[in-house]
Amino acid sequence: MGHIDVSGVDFSLSDGRVLLSDVNFRVGDGAKVALIGANGSGKTTLIKMICGDLQPDSGAISITGGLGVMRQFIGSVRDESTVRDLLISVAPKRIRDAAAAVKNSEALMNTRNEERDQMAYAQALSDWGDAGGYDYEVIWDVCCTEALGKSFDRVEERLVNTLSGGEQKKLVLRALLQGPEEVLLLDEPDNYLDVPSKRWLEEMITQTDKTVLFVSHDRELLDRTANRIVTLEQGANGNTTWIHGGKFSSWHDARKARNERFAEILLRWEQELTRLKELVRTLQWQAASSPDMASKYRAMQTRLRKFEEVGPPEAPPIEQDVQVALRGGRTGLRALTIENLALTNLTEPFNFEIFFGDRVAVLGKNGTGKSHFLRMISGDNSVKFTGDFKLGARVKPGYFAQTHSHPEFQNKTLLELLWENYSLQLGPAKSVLRKYEIHTQAEQKFSSLSGGQQARFQVLLLELSGSTMLLLDEPTDNLDLASAESLEHALRQYEGTVISVTHDRWFTRGFTRYLIFGANGQVYESPEPVFEH
Repeated sequence: MGHIDVSGVDFSLSDGRVLLSDVNFRVGDGAKVALIGANGSGKTTLIKMICGDLQPDSGAISITGGLGVMRQFIGSVRDESTVRDLLISVAPKRIRDAAAAVKNSEALMNTRNEERDQMAYAQALSDWGDAGGYDYEVIWDVCCTEALGKSFDRVEERLVNTLSGGEQKKLVLRALLQGPEEVLLLDEPDNYLDVPSKRWLEEMITQTDKTVLFVSHDRELLDRTANRIVTLEQGANGNTTWIHGGKFSSWHDARKARNERFAEILLRWEQELTRLKELVRTLQWQAASSPDMASKYRAMQTRLRKFEEVGPPEAPPIEQDVQVALRGGRTGLRALTIENLALTNLTEPFNFEIFFGDRVAVLGKNGTGKSHFLRMISGDNSVKFTGDFKLGARVKPGYFAQTHSHPEFQNKTLLELLWENYSLQLGPAKSVLRKYEIHTQAEQKFSSLSGGQQARFQVLLLELSGSTMLLLDEPTDNLDLASAESLEHALRQYEGTVISVTHDRWFTRGFTRYLIFGANGQVYESPEPVFEH
């Protein structure tokens, strides 16, 4: 078995700001531990240090049993790499190096094809076998058969960009589970997965004997799999860790009680400091008129100095304060009427009515047409359909894209976008960005933001747009816990209609109607959430 030990890790950014301060935690043999924290709290930096991509300023990280890593980008690979390339990328370094040697020597064979190239190719194949490459190909065959339904030799040259995000995730996770590494680090393994796939992921994490440290914002996944929660908390002197030794369902209450204790102890310290200062002032006044009080005055001065030198107790962590304020407005009673509508090559014809104030969750497996449905309502003319749909009076759709795909945003900063779209000058623009805790990214380009920051900015645009019907495609996918909860609170207060595609089972609890996109092309309303059909 293996473990991860993080001891006294400190790390500062290039501008001198302390990002991580005295970070300590242990992931013991066979444990299933979740790492959570606000966007920007240092999770990605800490993961890079555990992977060995980055060195801490001080402290140490030790790993036994070998480390298998699923990086965050898995699921969104859109380059020209193949299935073989993808599987090699998550294999141990000796396999990656041996594979690179085979590929390079093979390229020379296909160009120059001199005797030395043939000898190099033969040696590379021998080294591939010595490194265990053929053993890995057996493992990959099992993985491809389970994840893609075909053997490795049939799909190894298939382009990864032809696989869905869920297929990419399943393939890599299965390879890591089958591999010899006893410690797995999974960075947002649930992104791009539909609910049946998330349940499969939960089962895999729960059943494996391997030690697992994973990052996720999916509250249902956290509650079902993690037996310990490591939280990166924001502090005035850098972010540090708090460890909750239970399940996620008890995390909120435990954290609230802990922070209340911190606040109470700090308040008592401040009250005692005030009392001591008042005593010193009183004794100073008394000593001025009575020499007999001078010794008491000096003793109290010494006591105050020592009290201040010890310093205050640990303050409660800085709480996130993301302020989502979606206003909406009144519309006609019928917000959306659908008549005999069929999405081309995706659904059978269906009828549906959505009324003002409805909260409709659009559920179903990946590939059933849910995102196409939202894009169609938003006015995207590239979506092909038959039948008809009609927006009600005063209905103004506001669309949140799952992939944050906005080509028109890519080379512009947040300030530029707010000026061009809403004529917000520097002061007001910084003010609204501060509400979503992305004001420090004001002059960054949209494409350079993290997934969570892009998601917050999209929600901000919805607030500014004055939309009366929100079309949300996986809005919580990249949001940290506090941001997701703030969004949920705002949706409860929102005066308007909400239609959301989601695979977030926790988020689904806030909806009252459920439109199901079945795998067989049927679309129907269900009185309860249906995730597998």
